[in-house]
Amino acid sequence: MFKPSIVLACVITPLLAMADDPPQAQTATEALLQVQASNRQASPVRQVQTDKERDQAMQRWLDSYKYAIPDFYRWTKISSSNNGG
Repeated sequence: MFKPSIVLACVITPLLAMADDPPQAQTATEALLQVQASNRQASPVRQVQTDKERDQAMQRWLDSYKYAIPDFYRWTKISSSNNGG
């Protein structure tokens, strides 16, 4: 009878831990993301860019293509001959 009690306790303990409510910060963040995604609330002030800001943003975007992707981020193709089998 002793062993089934231990097994039962080991099975129930993780289930009790999963029943906890999410932290308040997580709930608040989820609510803000839902408002943003649903487009229910917008700023009353129209956001505009000046010509200079627009040109600078475009130049930053174009400059991002000047640098090669590091080998660390590249995927290598694995063939069946490399699997050792």
